Amino acid sequence: MIRLILADDHPVFVSGLRALLDAEAGMTVLAVAATGADALRLAVEHRPDVAVLDVNMPGGDGLTVTARMRAAGLPTRSLILTMYDDDENVLAALRAGAHGYALKGAGPEEIVAAVRAVARGEAVFGAGVAARILAHFARVAAAAPFPQLTEREHEVLGLVARGLDNTAIAQRLGVSGKTVRNYVSNVLTKLHVTDRSAAIVRAREAGLGGEPR
Repeated sequence: MIRLILADDHPVFVSGLRALLDAEAGMTVLAVAATGADALRLAVEHRPDVAVLDVNMPGGDGLTVTARMRAAGLPTRSLILTMYDDDENVLAALRAGAHGYALKGAGPEEIVAAVRAVARGEAVFGAGVAARILAHFARVAAAAPFPQLTEREHEVLGLVARGLDNTAIAQRLGVSGKTVRNYVSNVLTKLHVTDRSAAIVRAREAGLGGEPR
C-alpha cells in the first residue's frame, strides 16, 4: 500500500486529486494540508511513502518542505505537482531533493503513474520538464570547457595553465604533492595529451590560465 499525504492550497484541485488517488488500488491518502507548515507536520506524524506537494503555498512552499523532510531524515519521497515548468523552479526542486516533478496539466493516468514510480524509488519528470532539464545541462556543458574534468581537476588545470608547478599547486590547494601529481595525470589522460606543455596549450586555447608566473 502506497501511503500518501497531499499539500496544496487550492481546495477544489486537491479534493479532485485525493479522489483520484484514493480510487487507485494500492494507494491511500492519509491526510491533506493547505500550508507548507502543515505538510511538514503531517509528514513527521504519518511518515508517508510519498508527499505530493505544490510549489506555492502559504507557510512554506513545497520545495522548502522537501528540503526539511530530507534534513529530518524522513523516509518520505516527494513529488512536486505544480503549474510551473520554468527552469528556476525545476532546478530548485532538484536541489531540494525532490524525487519527481510533474505538471498539474498532466492527465490523471500520468499523475498516478508518477506517484507509483516515485514510491518505487524512481526519479520522475514529465516529458516537458525532462526536456527542460536536459536543455539546461546541455547549456551548462557547452559553456564550460572540458566538461569531462571534475571540479578539482578543472581547478588544477587552470593553475597548471598559469605556470604553477606541482609544489606551488599543492600549497595553493592544501594537498600533498602526490595528490597533485595524480590530478595532473588524470587531466592529461582525459584531455588525450601526452605532457604538461600540451595540456597548457589546450587550457589557454579554452581561455583558462594566463601568462606564466
